[in-house]
Amino acid sequence: MSATVTDLRVEHGRAALGLGTPRPRLSWQLAGPSGWQQESVEIALETGGRQVATAVVGTRDQVLVPWPFADLASRQRAGVRVRVTGVDGSTSPWSPATSVEAGLLEPSDWRARPVGASWAEEAGTDRRPSRVRRAFRLDGDVVSARLYATAHGVFEAELNGVRVGDDELSPGWTSYDTRLRYRTYDVTDLVETGENAIGAWLGDGWYRGRLGFNGGYHDLYGTDLSFLAQLEVELADGTRVVVATDDTWEAAPSPISFSGLYDGERHDLRLDDDGWSRAGSDRDGWTPVTVRARDPRTLVAPEQPPVRCTEEIAPLAHWTTSRGSVVLDFGQNLVGRLRITVDGEAGRQVTLRHAEVLQEGELYRRTLRLAAAEDVVTLGGGGPVTWEPRFTIHGFRYAEVEGWPGDFDPASVVARVLHTDMERTGWFACSDPSLERLHENVLWSTRGNFVDIPTDCPQRDERLGWTGDIQVFAPTASYLYDCSGMLGSWLQDLAVDQLPDGTVPWFVPRIPGGPSWEPIESGAVWGDAAVLTPWTLWERFGDAGVLARQWDSAKAWVDLILARAGDDRIWDEGFQLGDWLDPAAPPDDPADALTDRYLVATAYLYWSTRHLADTAVVLGKDAEGARYDAIAEEVRKAFAGRYTDGGGRTTSDAQTAYGLALEFGLVRGHEAQAAGDRLAELVSEAGNRIATGFAGTPVVAPALTRTGHVARAYDLVLERSCPSWLYTVDMGGTTIWERWDSMLPDGTVNPGEMTSFNHYALGAVADWMHATVAGLAPSAPGWRRVRFAPRPGGGLTHASGRHLSPYGEVSSSWRVEGEVFTLTVALPVGTTGEVSLPDGTIVEVSHGRHEFTCAAVVPVVGAAG
Repeated sequence: MSATVTDLRVEHGRAALGLGTPRPRLSWQLAGPSGWQQESVEIALETGGRQVATAVVGTRDQVLVPWPFADLASRQRAGVRVRVTGVDGSTSPWSPATSVEAGLLEPSDWRARPVGASWAEEAGTDRRPSRVRRAFRLDGDVVSARLYATAHGVFEAELNGVRVGDDELSPGWTSYDTRLRYRTYDVTDLVETGENAIGAWLGDGWYRGRLGFNGGYHDLYGTDLSFLAQLEVELADGTRVVVATDDTWEAAPSPISFSGLYDGERHDLRLDDDGWSRAGSDRDGWTPVTVRARDPRTLVAPEQPPVRCTEEIAPLAHWTTSRGSVVLDFGQNLVGRLRITVDGEAGRQVTLRHAEVLQEGELYRRTLRLAAAEDVVTLGGGGPVTWEPRFTIHGFRYAEVEGWPGDFDPASVVARVLHTDMERTGWFACSDPSLERLHENVLWSTRGNFVDIPTDCPQRDERLGWTGDIQVFAPTASYLYDCSGMLGSWLQDLAVDQLPDGTVPWFVPRIPGGPSWEPIESGAVWGDAAVLTPWTLWERFGDAGVLARQWDSAKAWVDLILARAGDDRIWDEGFQLGDWLDPAAPPDDPADALTDRYLVATAYLYWSTRHLADTAVVLGKDAEGARYDAIAEEVRKAFAGRYTDGGGRTTSDAQTAYGLALEFGLVRGHEAQAAGDRLAELVSEAGNRIATGFAGTPVVAPALTRTGHVARAYDLVLERSCPSWLYTVDMGGTTIWERWDSMLPDGTVNPGEMTSFNHYALGAVADWMHATVAGLAPSAPGWRRVRFAPRPGGGLTHASGRHLSPYGEVSSSWRVEGEVFTLTVALPVGTTGEVSLPDGTIVEVSHGRHEFTCAAVVPVVGAAG
C-alpha cells in the first residue's frame, strides 16, 4: 500500500503569491501505512495546466527540499505537484497542484516611485496624513491583474472603491533604509474594462510616527508619507498594462487628521468621500503629488503572513461612570482596536480610550506612560455608520466610551484582535484549570506581541523588538505558532542593525534609545539572540537556511563577546541587564538581581559559543566548528573555576545561577546532581515561590526536572502565592505580566515604571509544560525525531499536548486511573520517536499511534551527565 501526499507547501506557508526567491523550497506531509518510508520524490512543474518539467530526487527529506528546476523569473506562475516512492517500491498518487508565483525579483522590474503630498510638512510633529490616487483606462478584456504595493508609512489600497486585501498595518516594520517589504495582491476581480481608479490611504505607522521612550522620536526613517505601487494588468490580447506611482498621481488631505501607533487616531467622517477611489470622482482639493526616491534594491517580498484581524470579541460587561461615560470589559487582555456602529448628529465626537486594568472602576492608564491610546471619531450625520481606526492598535481589556449619542447598546461595539496571522500549531490541556489558564495567558501574550515583529509589550510608549525577550521565549512561541517566517525576517533586520564590531542592539529594528540605551553596549541574553534564535528555528522548523543566512551575524556576536571576555574566558565587564526583573530587584532597578550579572554573562558566553560550534557543523564548516567547540570548553572550565566551588554550589546561591549552570551543561556529573539538589532546596526555602527574572525563568523548572526533582518543579509552577505564575491567574490576569507582581496583592498596580500586563518573557515556562507535563518535545531538527517523556505530578490526573510539526501532527496524551498510568502518542510519516515512561522504560516508536501503560509511580530521573 502506498502513501498519500496530504499537504504540499512552498517555503513555510501555503500561500505562494509574490514569492521573493527564484528557488522556493518545498515541503510535504504524508499519510501512509505502518512502517512506510519515503525513498525518493518526483516533482512536476506545470505551466498553464500542462506539465513542462519533472525531477526525481533521491531523498527521505520532506521538509524544505531544494527547488529542482531552473530559477523562476519575475512574475512567473506555475503549479507544482509531487509524488513519493517508498523503500518498498510503492508510489503515491500525484498530489494536487500547489500554485507558485514569483514577485518582482529584480530591481529593474520596478517602474514605480514613492508618491505623496506636495504641501510642506513640518518635521518632528504630528502631521495630517494624506491620500493618493490615479485614474486609468483599460482597453481590452482583463485576464489577470497584480498589485505590488508598499509605503513609507502604512497603507490601505483601494481599487474602484473596494479595499484591496485584508492585511493591516502593511508593510509592517523593518529596518526601512535597507529592507522595505512590498505585498503582492491578486486584484483580477477588481479591475474592469474601461475607466478605473486606484488609490491609497496613508498613515504614519513606524516610519515617521512617534516611537521610543520619554516622548519618543518622530521621522526616524523620513518625513514623508508616500505610496509606492505597481499595478500590472494582463489583457486578453497579451498586452501588459502597467500603472505605477509617478507624477501623474494626485494627493489630498485625509479625513484622518491624526494617526499614531501610541496615541490613536482621529477621523472626521464629515470629510469622507466614498467615491474618492472610483473613476470620475470629484477632483476638488486634489493636487499633483511629489515624487520621491527609493532604491528598488531595498524592496523585498515578505516571508511572513501579514497582520490581520483574527478574532472579534464582544464585551462581557459594561457600566456607566459618574461622568456619564461607559466602561466596557472584554474579559481578555488583547491587542487590536474597537469597531463601533453608531448613529448621531453631524459634528458629535465619540471618544474611545483603552487600558489593561481598572482601579476603583475606572480605567487605570499610568502604565501606558506617554501613550494616549485614544481614538476619536467625529460623526458625519446621515444615519448609522460602522467605524474603526485604520492605522493604530492598542493593548487593552477595558475601554471607555465617551460622547455616545443616546442610549448605549453594548452590541454596537466589538473588539477586533490583530496580530501577525501565523498558523497556530500548538495546544495543551490538563486536569488543572489554573494551569490551563496559565497556558492561555501565554498564548494571548504571544498573539498580542507578535504584531509584525516580536515586541516586549503592546500598550505603552515602547512596543519594541527587544532581543532578549524573544531569545528566551522563541522555543515556546515556536510550539504555539508557525512563527518561522516572522522570526526569520526579524533576524535579517537584526543582522542589518548589528554594529560593525558585532554588537547587537537591545531592540530590533534599531531606533534611538535615549541616555538609557545609547550608546549601544553588548549585553548578554539580549545580544545572544543573534546565535540562539536562529538555532531555535533550525531546531523547531528544520530550516538550515536560516542558520546559513545568519551565520555572519552569529559569528560576529560570538567573536565580539569572546574579545570582551579576554584570555581568561570570563565576561565580567561592561553594562549588563543580567537576570532582568528578578522579583527581588527593586522597582527602580530591575537589573539588581540575586544572581551576579557577570555569572549570567559568562554562562551565555559559553552557551552561544557552544551553539555557534554546532551551527558550523550543520553548515559543513567543520574546522570552525572544532575551533569554537574547543573555545566553548575553555569557557565552561573558566565558569566552573570562577563561579562554582567544585562541589555543586555556585557563587550566587540563587535559582537562576543553578538553572543556567544545569541547563547549559556548565556543571556535570556529581556536581550537576549536587547543584540540582541545592536548587530544589532553594525553591523549598522560598516556599516554592519563583525567584528568577528573564534569564532564569526558562531554565529553573527544566533544571529541577533534569536532576530528579520533578515534584519540586510542579510545586514551583503550581504555587499560588506571590511571586508565582498562578498568582497572576488568581489575580485575574489573562496574559503574562512583565513583573511577577505587576498587580500587588492588595489589587493596586506596582509603582515601577516598567509595569506591563502583557509581556511574554516570563511565559517561557510553557516550554516545560509542553515537554514535561504533556511530554512532547523535538529531539531532532524540525521534529523529525520526537521525545515523549511525560512526568506526571502536582496532583494532575491527565495532560495532553498536540503540535503541528513540519511533518504533520505530533501528540502525547496521558492519564492516571487508580494505580495505572496510560500514555498515548502519535507520530506522522517521516518521523520516529523515543518514549520514556515514568517507570524508566524506554521504547522506540515509528509513525502511527501507540499506547503504553505502566505503574503510576512518581518519576525518578537520573542525575545529569
